[in-house]
Amino acid sequence: MKLYYADEFVLPLPEGHRFPMAKYRMLREALLATGRFAASDFCIPDAADDETLQMAHTADYVRRVVCGELAADEIRRIGFPWSPEMVERSRRSTGATIAACRSALADGCSANLAGGTHHAHADFGSGFCVFNDAAVAARCMLAEGHLSRVAIIDCDVHQGDGTAAILAGDPRAFTFSMHGAKNFPFRKQTSDLDIELPDGTGDADYLAALVHGLETTFDRSRPQLVIYLAGADPFEGDRLGRLALSRDGLAARDQAVFDACLAHHVPLAIAMAGGYANDIGDTVAIHCETVSRAHQCFFAAADARHR
Repeated sequence: MKLYYADEFVLPLPEGHRFPMAKYRMLREALLATGRFAASDFCIPDAADDETLQMAHTADYVRRVVCGELAADEIRRIGFPWSPEMVERSRRSTGATIAACRSALADGCSANLAGGTHHAHADFGSGFCVFNDAAVAARCMLAEGHLSRVAIIDCDVHQGDGTAAILAGDPRAFTFSMHGAKNFPFRKQTSDLDIELPDGTGDADYLAALVHGLETTFDRSRPQLVIYLAGADPFEGDRLGRLALSRDGLAARDQAVFDACLAHHVPLAIAMAGGYANDIGDTVAIHCETVSRAHQCFFAAADARHR
């Protein structure tokens, strides 16, 4: 199982910034420590070039990001100070999801140990998201002719508003977002399927809604590839989440997605998306469990097929 990482491309942030940049390096180290993965499983992705980014973003927006010409209010909306390192990091994170999609199509499952930047729209960034890696990757896979239908299953606690807006009206791409009804973004977009949850939703109600959403997604879209945003922020200890999922509930969420993909014989590319736990160790452990469980599920399935 190939794991793509970009934590060597650090986005410099001011002291006290609330974005947990350290989680990406910590996640890679935690996955190595499990003994489940060899060092050769971890790959640095190519950077997404301008032409690739323009599959989901306007040429003007890409140019202004790259050249540092964003207006002050646009930078505030993203939430990161502009720097050349921010541009490179964003290119690499997008490239990682593209690479994970290609590896998933070849091997069954792969992961970007970052990504899930689903608040980026075609012509602006938002909510710590510069480029929309899932939308770019979906369009890239469709353009390469590997498939004709892709589904994006977004289980971050925040709606994938940028993904929904970019891919609206594209019958080849199905967007499913399950998120907090009263959480950011406060102006929601319309996904192909939205399931909005009240504050305080716990494991049982969340999982029941997810099962319904997965059935609907696979019935309506018949995907040939799934891109899964496995946000850690529905966790009960998350500062920004406002739902009440336990660690076990999040593991069951991941298992439900994996089981659905395996049952329909659909390859899976995973991106980490959000996670803002009071203890960064909780966020890292949740992401680590997602990737480890995916490896176990898809490796076991592949092993059984070859017996």
